[in-house]
Amino acid sequence: MRLEVGRIDKAHGVQGDVLVTVHSGRSERVEPGATFEHDGGLYTVVSSRSHQHRFIVNFREITTREQAQDVRGTVLYGEPIDDPDTLWIHELIDQTVVDVDGVELGTVEHVEENPASDLLNLGDNRLVPLTFFVEQLEDGTIVVDPPEGLFDPIDAE
Repeated sequence: MRLEVGRIDKAHGVQGDVLVTVHSGRSERVEPGATFEHDGGLYTVVSSRSHQHRFIVNFREITTREQAQDVRGTVLYGEPIDDPDTLWIHELIDQTVVDVDGVELGTVEHVEENPASDLLNLGDNRLVPLTFFVEQLEDGTIVVDPPEGLFDPIDAE
């Protein structure tokens, strides 16, 4: 299974290093020896270091700044990490969202990155911060505990 786990944002320096956004807090994704699939093959991590919520990564297959510039925007794929406490974005898409009382709020269309908390986008301009996540049931239903009034209609006067 190919799971999108990151993206090459841009070149960093002149030795072929790249700035990588990893879509989880799993720093083992960029440890030396780790590999990423991409549409053109495979990248192997030689070294990495944290840099402003991202990682500066040296891949064995990218050795010049020009090569690093050419791969800007490349989507990186990896195997899922077996961790029952981790929410995976691909497991949230198209799932029904209900509140703790069982009231259906909508279906997750996509997940938006946000510095404070990623947001479940239910369409119709309705967003649910993942900080309100309670659990995901065995059938995939997502239970949230939003504050009172979050889904009240807005009166247009």
